[in-house]
Parts: sequence; structure tokens; C-alpha cells
Amino acid sequence: MQRKLIAIITTLLLSVPFQAVAGLVKKTNSGICHPPASSYYDRTKNFRAFDSVEECLASGGRLPKGVSGYESSQQYASRAVVMDASDYERRKFGPGWDDADGDCQNSRAEALIAQSSTKVRFADERRCRVVTGRWISPFTGNVIQNASDIDIDHVVPLNRAWDHEANICSREKR
Repeated sequence: MQRKLIAIITTLLLSVPFQAVAGLVKKTNSGICHPPASSYYDRTKNFRAFDSVEECLASGGRLPKGVSGYESSQQYASRAVVMDASDYERRKFGPGWDDADGDCQNSRAEALIAQSSTKVRFADERRCRVVTGRWISPFTGNVIQNASDIDIDHVVPLNRAWDHEANICSREKR
């Protein structure tokens, strides 16, 4: 009877998934320390277990992208703190389109002029703001003639940059 009880308890203990262990930090073969707050925590199956984020980092591990730090109190030692993107504001990246050469045409206007398949028309004789031209959308193949209908995006969307440490950079660096 005692052997059966021990066998049942052992089976139950072995069937409890690793993620159920409070505070367990999973370090993958690639060296990423996944605390319970990591979006990959539940998907991480092959790992070396650590009792805290500090131990995992001390072993040469690193936190996943989007996880900037951790609370170091004993009670929360292994819980990651994910950056809060709610304070993102476009204005924190500066005034917007730059006029680096000082000719009154900002970088948006210069991109529109360079990409138009016809001569562009300007808003006034100062020739600062492009109003019309002829552009072909690389996404839809549609012809666009009104400059205000064109979105020119950044290589990295600013909100994504904000989420990936731009929020801790100086304004000059952004």
C-alpha cells in the first residue's frame, strides 16, 4: 500500500510542468533568460533552470528583447518588468522631417521630388512643400498624384523603437 502511495505521489510530482514552479527562470541554449513575465516563457521547453533572474544573468545569460530589467527585491527577484510603451509620444523623437541642407525642403519633400515620375508642383513659389506629382505605390501599383495621400515611413516604426529602448535614450540620440 505504501509503495502504491509513493508511486502515485511521485507520478503526480513528475507530471507538474516546470512553469508551475514559482520563480523559475528558464535559460535557453542561446543564453536568453526567460522569467515568468517573458512572452516566450511557456513556449520554452529546453532550458537550464535558475531560481532567480540574477542567477541566470550571472551565468552569462541575457534578458529577452522588451524586458529591460527586473525587480531585485527578494519577493520579486525572478519577475521581469516589461517596458511600458504607454508613454510613447511622437514628439519625443523631435520635430519630424528635417531640413538638413536648409533649402526649405524637408526630407519628406526631397523624397517626394526624387521619387516622382513627373515634375512636382509646389504649394507656392518658395518651392518648399510638394503638392502634386506622380508616384506609383510599390504595394498596390496604384498611381498617386496628391502628395498628401502618400505616407513615407521610417525604416523602423517609432513606436517599435520606443518599445526597444529608445525610451531610455537621450533626445539627441533619438
